[in-house]
Amino acid sequence: MKRTILFVLCMTLFLMLFSGCNAVYTGSTTTSDTPQDSIATNTETTEELELLSGLHHVEIEVANYGTIKLELDADTAPITVTNFINLANEGFYNGLTFHRIIDGFMIQGGDPLGNGTGGSDQTIKGEFSSNGVENDIAHARGVISMARSRLMDSASSQFFIMHRDKPHLDGDYAAFGYVTEGMEVVDAICANTKVEDKNGSVKPENQPVITEIRVID
Repeated sequence: MKRTILFVLCMTLFLMLFSGCNAVYTGSTTTSDTPQDSIATNTETTEELELLSGLHHVEIEVANYGTIKLELDADTAPITVTNFINLANEGFYNGLTFHRIIDGFMIQGGDPLGNGTGGSDQTIKGEFSSNGVENDIAHARGVISMARSRLMDSASSQFFIMHRDKPHLDGDYAAFGYVTEGMEVVDAICANTKVEDKNGSVKPENQPVITEIRVID
């Protein structure tokens, strides 16, 4: 009898642990009010990067829409800004798209697969308060931030630009800059892009194309 009870207890514990391990945010079953990114499967990190500081400026050229100019804050989010600027300088973003668009929420892009599951060859530490990093940039209209999975340090290349204020994201996503010019481009993308569902999915042929992300300084 004791062995039977012990066996049942062991099996219950095993099932609890197994279920916990699989309760991972994949980006495919989320609600429409959270950014999505893929689960990172690599082990490369930004530990060896020489981190930037201060303010930096980039321009996102979107085909048939225009230019979004941004100021990035490397003092608040040095890892995030360094990663973004390095990818931009490498030409990583050129020709990629905005694959998820929700009017009244945000536009999300930077996925080489164009479906929310891709990224670069490394992931970065999540620079936000729930991950132990002070970051006071609120997710207000015009703020740029990093998409991630449920894993805190899973952000890679996917980013999103806020269309409207969404304070529920504060402290859980790494905001790292602001749009300084070109919010009318974000507005037009939200208004004109055909989406397939409430989650903002956009078919490849309808995805706005990022012609180039230029680093100004």
